[in-house]
Amino acid sequence: MDRVNIIRLRRKSLSRPRSIEPEARANGAVTDPVPSAATSAQASHKIVVPNSIDMVALLGARDEFLRIVEKEFAADIMVRGNEITLVGEPAELALAERLIDELIAVVRTGHGLTADSVERSIAMIKQATAESPRDVLTQNILSSRGRTIRPKTLNQKRYVDAIDKNTIVFGIGPAGTGKTYLAVAKAVQALQAKEVTRIILTRPAVEAGERLGFLPGTLSEKIDPYLRPLYDALHDMLDPESIPRLMTAGTIEIAPLAYMRGRTLNDAYIILDEAQNTSPEQMKMFLTRLGFGSKMVVTGDVTQVDLPTGTNSGLRVVQNILDGVQDLAFCRLTSHDVVRHKLVGRIVSAYENYEGSADDKR
Repeated sequence: MDRVNIIRLRRKSLSRPRSIEPEARANGAVTDPVPSAATSAQASHKIVVPNSIDMVALLGARDEFLRIVEKEFAADIMVRGNEITLVGEPAELALAERLIDELIAVVRTGHGLTADSVERSIAMIKQATAESPRDVLTQNILSSRGRTIRPKTLNQKRYVDAIDKNTIVFGIGPAGTGKTYLAVAKAVQALQAKEVTRIILTRPAVEAGERLGFLPGTLSEKIDPYLRPLYDALHDMLDPESIPRLMTAGTIEIAPLAYMRGRTLNDAYIILDEAQNTSPEQMKMFLTRLGFGSKMVVTGDVTQVDLPTGTNSGLRVVQNILDGVQDLAFCRLTSHDVVRHKLVGRIVSAYENYEGSADDKR
């Protein structure tokens, strides 16, 4: 006999039969309890999973993914072999059925599911967006060193799509949302496809300021710590041994923003990181470096400005200046797009709520 695996997803409590008044019972007006509205509203639907789909890959080890769904959908789900039966209210069943169809599509493409990807898929289904979870979870940007880089959230996919469609893109959002990482991945992809001949990564070194003279080493060695996040991203995407060679040849350049002045950058993929720490003048200087056959991505977090008091952030100002300009896009990511530890997302949300309440009190 086949093993029957029954998973109960948040059993909906049925309404109790209405109490029957003694007078009505005595008069014989009521003979049977009135069926509850919840019972009459229940519906069921069966999904037959193709035999080519590994049920463990779909349901998760020890039904881990089904337990995640349990917290989100008010429905029962029963699994027998490759048949999944859903029982619940029609609206809930429609959402749960669409989710399972999307997860089946993801597994069919060979992309493995994780608890995080299932949770993000549920969020996308409930938002009723035009994009489907399969569109997000199966969009490969770059495969390197045994790993594949792809967007993990809806806003990340929109960010990547905007980079493909526009010459200049601004990625604005809190820490951990993948702004810089995805931009570097797209740059490496463009270089490998010979769409550009070089990658230029830059960021302002405002944290050092006048203290540079007190640090040991050459100017390059003094600034290097502020460029380290860009090196780290490159090491995830390229053979570490090839990076020094590419830098020596000028194919990859990592430099402080000040080194961009007076240059015209043709056939290049240019990324400005930590752009919230640019002045309006520096932002204008950078954007006007754009040459023929080049693409620019500007990333930053307007909530973490390290400029001296009284200095406007170029990233904040440029949103008002360039909004609506053709072939240029602003993409905004939120705490929901944080792809680091879950606690990072909660921390970002807490700070956003705190700062929002502080602004209301002013």
